[in-house]
Amino acid sequence: MYARAMLDSHPHAPGAAGDVLARAIEASLACAQACTACADACLAEDGVGELARCIRLDLDCAILCVAAASIATRRTGTDPVVLTTALEACATACQLCAEECERHADRHEHCRLCADACRKCARACLDAAAQ
Repeated sequence: MYARAMLDSHPHAPGAAGDVLARAIEASLACAQACTACADACLAEDGVGELARCIRLDLDCAILCVAAASIATRRTGTDPVVLTTALEACATACQLCAEECERHADRHEHCRLCADACRKCARACLDAAAQ
């Protein structure tokens, strides 16, 4: 919501970031929230042991999403290799998390929602990495 405006308002890098990067930042932060909520909901489910991999991937994905969004947000002296690597790592974590959450989506709505957020984030991050 604010990503593009904040990127555009930067005094040393005005206009340097486009809509694609802003979408990746916003998708990453939304995905981090979804993954954190999904992990928490998984912990509250009966048979939590069966969801251990899902919880682990949710938490790993959330951390990488926040890291990628943070790196993409900082525009002063941006290193393109670091930025691309962070976006690609985020996309990989999102893809793995989405696959795992989809295994449980028929029983857990939070997993379905998380998988959707992860897929959107993966696409946005790969698009931004390709710029």
